[in-house]
Amino acid sequence: MLQTRLERQGYEHRVVNASISGETTEGGAARIERALENFDPALIILELGGNDGLRGFPPSRMKGNLDKIVRTSKASGAAVVLLGIRIPSNYGQRYTESFDNVYRELATELEIPWIEFFMDGVALNEELMQADGIHPNAAAQPILLDNAWPIINRALGN
Repeated sequence: MLQTRLERQGYEHRVVNASISGETTEGGAARIERALENFDPALIILELGGNDGLRGFPPSRMKGNLDKIVRTSKASGAAVVLLGIRIPSNYGQRYTESFDNVYRELATELEIPWIEFFMDGVALNEELMQADGIHPNAAAQPILLDNAWPIINRALGN
């Protein structure tokens, strides 16, 4: 869907999905250098952290991994946009707030554009979620693209 939107908007970029289902920020940090070498991207759309949160990983560890991904990407010449996510409140207020703050802090410290909650309008709508209640289904994808598009479009220069 992103590829189609880019083409319709006159962009010549090619979308490469280098994600791995179930990936944590640690896995992303371990793979970023090779991905940059293999694809030489103009833009990294970074949406990681949910699996860290669901596993209860320390937000400071998640932040360190995301920091490495962003700094490595920027050093390669790629722009980065960060798509923030949230975890269910049953993890407790302290953990949930610390988790949420990671995205805000990184965006501010590393001066990158970000979206506070990429799954806005999707996450609490049962019709847009898979049976696990965590992952969006196919019907949610246009909404997710619309959520991310303004920040992607700006990062590409419009």
